[in-house]
Amino acid sequence: MSAIPKAKWGLVKKLYLSGLPMREVALRLNVSLDAVTYVLRRSSVPRRSLKEASRLTFEAKAPSFIIRKSRNVLRHEMELIGAMLYWAEGYKRETASGVDFANSDPDMAALFFCFLRSRYILDERRLYFSVYHYSDQNLAKITRFWSKKLGVSVSVFRHSYKRQDPKTQARKLPYGVLHIRYNDKKLLRDVLSLIESYKRKYVLR
Repeated sequence: MSAIPKAKWGLVKKLYLSGLPMREVALRLNVSLDAVTYVLRRSSVPRRSLKEASRLTFEAKAPSFIIRKSRNVLRHEMELIGAMLYWAEGYKRETASGVDFANSDPDMAALFFCFLRSRYILDERRLYFSVYHYSDQNLAKITRFWSKKLGVSVSVFRHSYKRQDPKTQARKLPYGVLHIRYNDKKLLRDVLSLIESYKRKYVLR
């Protein structure tokens, strides 16, 4: 079917305006992409910008994680702890591509990682760790420390940053700064939403 009967033009407009890409509209109606383009142009339906089309494509995708359904006192405590830790130490800009929690305190980092594990079922391929360290520190040794502390493989550490100026007289962080990263903006959105819920409950009264 290469053309669209005029009786179905309204359906074409409805599907496109609901957020579907033109290609998806064409597939649903079993017509060509050119046919859909023709109907939208003749119907004076404005084309989406590339930015808007990308946003809609992103929103249509399923998240790479699952929020665990079980709820108990410990789970609630971990959610509160994780939200407050990320509020204080997490990267929260809109331009972020996902969660990025950075800290030099081993116990604090382990606690935030425990929060991620307790609230979410994660896609392990999107989870990785990075270390910020000085040039005169042994990255392999630091990585092994964090690997053992968090109970993860050294193979999930990448993109670590080395500061070239060792500043031998300055106080150093013995294990550098650990970044816990998860590459999915929807996970960041959920963590920020959790923060906002606690702000409304305890602060914004």
